[in-house]
Amino acid sequence: MNTLSSPSPLIRPRGSRSRCRQFNLVQCVYRSDSVHFPNGIGCSRADWQSSCAILSSNVVSQQQSGDKPAEHIAAVNGHKTSIDLNLVPIEHSNSAAAATSNNKPQLPPQKPLTITDLSPAPMHGSQLRVAYQGVPGAYSEAAAGKAYPNCEAIPCDQFEVAFQAVELWIADRAVLPVENSLGGSIHRNYDLLLRHRLHIVGEVQLPVHHCLLALPGVRKEYLTRVISHPQALSQCEHTLTKLGLNVAREAVDDTAGAAEYIAANDLRDTAAIASARAAELYGMKVLEDGIQDDSSNVTRFVMLAREPIIPRTDRPFKTSIVFAHDKGTSVLFKVLSAFAFRNISLTKIESRPHRNRPIRLVDDANVGTAKHFEYMFYIDFEASMAEVRAQNALAEVQEFTSFLRVLGSYPMDMTPWSPSRGE
Repeated sequence: MNTLSSPSPLIRPRGSRSRCRQFNLVQCVYRSDSVHFPNGIGCSRADWQSSCAILSSNVVSQQQSGDKPAEHIAAVNGHKTSIDLNLVPIEHSNSAAAATSNNKPQLPPQKPLTITDLSPAPMHGSQLRVAYQGVPGAYSEAAAGKAYPNCEAIPCDQFEVAFQAVELWIADRAVLPVENSLGGSIHRNYDLLLRHRLHIVGEVQLPVHHCLLALPGVRKEYLTRVISHPQALSQCEHTLTKLGLNVAREAVDDTAGAAEYIAANDLRDTAAIASARAAELYGMKVLEDGIQDDSSNVTRFVMLAREPIIPRTDRPFKTSIVFAHDKGTSVLFKVLSAFAFRNISLTKIESRPHRNRPIRLVDDANVGTAKHFEYMFYIDFEASMAEVRAQNALAEVQEFTSFLRVLGSYPMDMTPWSPSRGE
């Protein structure tokens, strides 16, 4: 993760070199600890009612008494935020010096972004702005286009920046990966779902089709290394071996970023694993097409928004929740039985460490001190919050847990299945 050097969000132009095109990239340049939620959760009755919309039950609040309000308070379109919004201008020192040397009148410095620049969501018929992690050509960009056709895709250098872009009204939605059929869960985004207050409003599943890319004129036998995202490298491991490539394999932040890096630095001994679109964007050649070890390689993305959608019953819905208990994992069986009793199918269960309280100590005078790891549990189940059985299940789950939050109730991706193939 990049070092955060300044307490402000900023959109920086990414300079194009060699064969690279120029894109704007939203980068994280303010402290991630400027927002604090008690217990790292920050749940409240208002948040619960907003996300559930119709769940009629008493909610156990996790707010700690005595928490001090954030020092920096600003209002964005009427919504209060505790994020420090001191914004910094983009410097143009080179152009200013050139103007001075040519005795031309120097242009006034570019004004920094202000709160008024963070415009609200577009009105009906306007283009939707969708944030994703990576650079143009990334699979996340393709997922954003599948989720919201004809949207304006906004690249972000980190997952957390995509969350922040929506919270600060720079983007209207974010599309982020949460699990892959081969690599499993993307744990970082599960942690960020808990830390931030966005709502899941949809999902999209994208077949992943990997290609081996190099600069024009480069042959496979000239390669000494292959770079890509760690999951892409692992998903193509056996195929790379079958191709007879005796190369070092190095991990970078994302697949399209690997192609961009090679093109920008004219690396003729290095190949990238990325999409065919990345090859097109960065002027690279496809040496091998479809090099993933398994054609059934699919990544699931979730769509995030500032407000939840109203759950319905006229189409298949999925609901995502997260919960914990003060006395550890002993209540997990009781929670699962609440769904089994009502014939509600679970599609995923994931445990993540409780970061504010990772270990619970239990002293016993006879045998000593037992140390139990504490976890948060994420569950996806096939039911809409508009269904009575889902409402009753969560009302029962609430009795067994000290914290419960609905991350979203949203339509399932029911598009026909097709194995990964070239675009």
